[in-house]
Amino acid sequence: MNGYERLDVFQRSKKLYPQVVSITKAFPSHLWHLRDQICRSANSIHANVAEGYGRSAAEFRNYLTRSLGSCNEIKSHISDAVAVGAMDSTFSNKLIEEYTVVGKQLYRLRESWK
Repeated sequence: MNGYERLDVFQRSKKLYPQVVSITKAFPSHLWHLRDQICRSANSIHANVAEGYGRSAAEFRNYLTRSLGSCNEIKSHISDAVAVGAMDSTFSNKLIEEYTVVGKQLYRLRESWK
C-alpha cells in the first residue's frame, strides 16, 4: 500500500466515487453534462491526493486545495441534481454529509502537512 492510500481522506473519497457513478447512471440523458461534472469532481478528490502525495510539502498542499475545491464542487452539483429532480434528496443529503467530512479532513490535512 502506498503512502497516500493509507490516508483516511483518500480511502473515504475513493469509496464514495463508485456510489456517485452508480447513482448518476439513472440521470436522464438530457442531464449528461451534470452527470459528467458530478463524476469528474468525485474522481478528482482522491486523484489529486494521490497525484500530489510525495511532492514537496508546498506542492502537496496545493493539490489538497484542488481536492477541497472539487469537494465543494460536488456538493454544489448534488444540490443542482436534486433541484432538477435527478436525485433523491434523502440520498443526496447523505452524500453531502459524507463530502462535508471529506472536506474537513482535506482542510485539516492541508493545514497540518509539513
